[in-house]
Amino acid sequence: MLLSRLNRFNQRHPWSHNDHYGPWVVGQVAASGARHVLDVGCGTGNLVARLRQRAATVTALEPDPATVRVAAQRFADDDAVTITHADFAGRDPQRCWDAVTLVAVLHHLPLVPTLRELRGCLAPGGRLVVVGCYREAGPIDLLADLPAIVANPVMGLVKHPARADAPPPHMTAPTADPKETLTDIRAAAALELPGARIRRRLFWRYTLVYDASSRRGAHSANQGRTTRMSFVRTYFAGRMSAPAPQGSCGGRQEVKKVRSAVCGWMGKVRTGVEVKS
Repeated sequence: MLLSRLNRFNQRHPWSHNDHYGPWVVGQVAASGARHVLDVGCGTGNLVARLRQRAATVTALEPDPATVRVAAQRFADDDAVTITHADFAGRDPQRCWDAVTLVAVLHHLPLVPTLRELRGCLAPGGRLVVVGCYREAGPIDLLADLPAIVANPVMGLVKHPARADAPPPHMTAPTADPKETLTDIRAAAALELPGARIRRRLFWRYTLVYDASSRRGAHSANQGRTTRMSFVRTYFAGRMSAPAPQGSCGGRQEVKKVRSAVCGWMGKVRTGVEVKS
């Protein structure tokens, strides 16, 4: 009963959780020194307008026809802003950006492949900034909801004191329920965006910030090094666990030789020395 009343109240006093994080997103982009920014899922362009104040150019993608028309008209006279009616797959595949932003968009896309492609969109030293939605699962998520449940109607009354019969245009884009939990998102980021910083946020959101290496291809090199070291550990463990032939110390001597060779190999890998097989 109480939740249904809160829901009706929130509908009468709508406000955008996504716009609430706009200044934070722009601050993260500005701190990276980005000049050319890609905004994926720009909606009517509220974040684009903020980014334009701090970046030289902004390229924005939006797949919804109604909202992209609003955005295109809004920036029609600004040559530094490009509004494109397309989803993330419709971006220029040959171009990289200093920063890429997504606000309440990532849960519309396949998580792991999209994170991988987002990493590929970044110029060396570029920054990925995400404000996302996650699926609630478990008591921790429910407890984390309590402050938002209390604060949401207060924020609505402050930001939109007049009763609304319909949500404002920038809140009419199609929505979807998130499929991945915050644990799923952390695991995917650990795989595709090593070093990404993820935090649970208020109003049913999380944030992710990832800084690409200043050297192109460094991620692939690190992945290769990790794979090689994993193989060595597995091989070494197998050789050490193999029983020596009875009545002979030859097995032990062989293991000692393998240990010496492998330890030297791994030492070179850790220090970045190229090892040829």
